[in-house]
Amino acid sequence: MVTDQQVRRLFKLIQSEKNFGIAAMKAGMDEKTARKYREKGKLPGELKQEPRHRTRKDPFADVWDGIKEMLAINPGLEAKTVFEDLQRRYPGRFADGQLRTLQRKIKHWRATEGPPKEIFFAQIHKPGQLCQSDFTHMGQLGITIDSVPFDHLVYHFVLTYSNWETGTVCFSESFESLSQGLQNALWKLGGVPQEHRTDCLTTAVNKASHPEVFTRRYQDLVEHYGLTPCKTNPSSPNENGDVEQRNYRFKKAVEQALLLRGHRNFNDREEYERFLDNLFTQLNAGRQKRLTEELALLRRLPKYRIDSCKKLDLKVGPSSTIRVNHNVYSVDSRLIGETIQIRLYMECLEIWYGQKKIDTLPRQRGEGKHSINYRHIIDSLVRKPGAFENYRYLEDMFPTSRFRIAYDSLKKRYTIKSAAARYLKILYLAARDSEVAVDNALMVLINENRDISQDAVQRLMASSLPVGRPDDVHIPEVNLTCYDQLLEEVTSC
Repeated sequence: MVTDQQVRRLFKLIQSEKNFGIAAMKAGMDEKTARKYREKGKLPGELKQEPRHRTRKDPFADVWDGIKEMLAINPGLEAKTVFEDLQRRYPGRFADGQLRTLQRKIKHWRATEGPPKEIFFAQIHKPGQLCQSDFTHMGQLGITIDSVPFDHLVYHFVLTYSNWETGTVCFSESFESLSQGLQNALWKLGGVPQEHRTDCLTTAVNKASHPEVFTRRYQDLVEHYGLTPCKTNPSSPNENGDVEQRNYRFKKAVEQALLLRGHRNFNDREEYERFLDNLFTQLNAGRQKRLTEELALLRRLPKYRIDSCKKLDLKVGPSSTIRVNHNVYSVDSRLIGETIQIRLYMECLEIWYGQKKIDTLPRQRGEGKHSINYRHIIDSLVRKPGAFENYRYLEDMFPTSRFRIAYDSLKKRYTIKSAAARYLKILYLAARDSEVAVDNALMVLINENRDISQDAVQRLMASSLPVGRPDDVHIPEVNLTCYDQLLEEVTSC
C-alpha cells in the first residue's frame, strides 16, 4: 500500500529528476501508480474511499420499522433484549450469530436518528466557594479490627478547587453521621466555604412533595456555619462529580496502602483511624498551593460546635425498654413509667432524666435490632423465673458463651423452671458482684466437669485459685497402642 510519505517524496523527486520512471522508482512505487497520483495531485489519505456495497441481504430489513418504533418508545432498550424478542416472535428465523449485526445497526441508528444524549458541561471551580460531601462504603476492602470484619462507611469531604479532602468513619447515612462528619471536616480545615453540596440524602433533603427543600435539622446545621446548602438533581451523580471521583481514588489509595502494609487487620479502631488520617495527609500533601488560595478566602468558624445528636422524649414501657429509630433498648427498671430524654448520637445514645445524664448505650446499626442489658432487669427475673425461658430477648441474657453452657447444663439436670431459677441466681451474682469473676468460675466448673450452682460459683469467687487464661489449653498425650492393635488385626486377616 502506498503511503502519504511516499507520494510526498514522489512530488519532490519529480522536480529534481529528469526521468519520471527514476523518480517513481526512488519513491518506492510502480510508475503506473506514480502517474495516477501525479495526475490527481492528492495524497492517498486525501482520496475519497469508494463506498463499500453490502454483499449480503440485511436480515433485519423486514422488521426494522418495528424495531425503530420500539426504540423510539423505550430508548433504553438494549440490542440483546430486542434480539431475544425477535427470536421469540419469529422462531427459527434469526440465528444467535446475527446479534452482532443488530447491535451495529442499532448503534448506528442511535448515533444518527436516536434521541439526543445528555451533555456534561465542565465547570470552572473557584477557590473557597464549594465543598462537596458523600458517604462511601468501605466493606469491599476487607478491613478487620482484631480479626473481626469491620463493616463501615466513611463520610468523605472534598473542596472542589484544591481537592483537599478528609473523612470520618461512620456506620450509616444518618443525620448524626452527616453532622459529625461535616463539623469534623470544617474544624480540621479551619474555615468555612460558601456552599455545601450533597446528593439527595434523605437525612438532609426532603421529598419532592415537601414545601421545604431541606430538612429543618440540616438547615439549622448549615445556618450555624453560614453555609449555603445545595443538592444534586435525582439520578445525577455527575453533579457531585468531584467527591464521587475522589471516593473512587480514595478507596484505591486505601487499597494500595493496605497492600504495602502487608495485611488488613488493625488492633483497634483508633489504629485504623490513625491509618486513614495519615493517608489523607499524604493525599493532601501535593495540594498545598491551591489550598493556600482557598484558605485565604474561607470564612471564620463559629465560636462552638453544635451537638450532632437527635433529641427525643420517650416514656419507658412496662418491660423497661424504649424504642429508638426502630431498635429496642433496655433502661434501668426504676425508670418504668417515667419520661426520659434520649440524645441520639452517631455511635451511642445518652439517657437523660431530670437534666442529668444517667446512662450511655451503644447505638444499634440498622433496624429491627435490640440491646438488652441483663443488669437492668435481673431483679424482676429472679422473682419471676417462669418468664425466663420464653423471654423475647433471651439471647441477651447470656453475657458470654460460658453462661449459655451453664444454663444448658442446668436444663439437663432440672426442670426448665428450676434450671431458670438456678441460672438467674448465678446471673444475679454477675450483676451484683463481677461478671468477669463469675465467668472465670464457670470456666473452672465447666472444664473440670463439676456441678454448676450458685454456691459452687461463690466458693470459687471467694477462693484464691488461679484461673487459666483463654489461651491456656492442655491437650493430653495421645495413646497410640489402640492404633497398633488395629494394624495387627488388619494384617492378621
